[in-house]
Amino acid sequence: MSIERRVELVEKLFHQLEQEIAQFEQASGMSCVAGCGKCCTYPDIEASPLEFLPWAFHLFLNGEAEKTLLLLEEAHGPTCHIYKPLTINGQGRCSSYKYRGLICRLFGFAANKDKYGVLRLATCKIIKEGQANNYNSTVEAISKGLNVPIFTTYYMQLNQIDFHLGNIILPINKALKMALEEVLQYYAYRPSPEINKRVV
Repeated sequence: MSIERRVELVEKLFHQLEQEIAQFEQASGMSCVAGCGKCCTYPDIEASPLEFLPWAFHLFLNGEAEKTLLLLEEAHGPTCHIYKPLTINGQGRCSSYKYRGLICRLFGFAANKDKYGVLRLATCKIIKEGQANNYNSTVEAISKGLNVPIFTTYYMQLNQIDFHLGNIILPINKALKMALEEVLQYYAYRPSPEINKRVV
């Protein structure tokens, strides 16, 4: 399957998730704190290269892929390369929000199943404590059937697009690097896509 087709399918999955998250946010009343990027600073975030294929393809179309790959090869810190801190107290932003990965989209507004099959909302301490009433009522509503995006469901759908790239889970910067390498290798001996066919 071509890079363009895989990117199209990943973006379609992201669009589906955005709609589901919007409904969940409205029902729960929970939201991320403006300017907070604390979850992006965790050193152990892992992701698949496939979820960052749209990001890598976007950089390729804009002539930034090779430069970004070099930066990733030189970087040794665990914090996501795309995250840009604004202050030292946990404020910051994603420098490529439109092309953020699946893990970035799910965290805070999706659930995992525990060993008993019970859905557990995966969100941050800031939301749990700062929006305690909404958080507690949402946890109760989930136990009574409130629809919530589920991590495994979305990662299974991602794997169906490209089992190899979707099934590799790496530290986030290694996933970014592999996504870039996939795009660059694909177009090494193929003509570049027509940029005017895509909105960049």
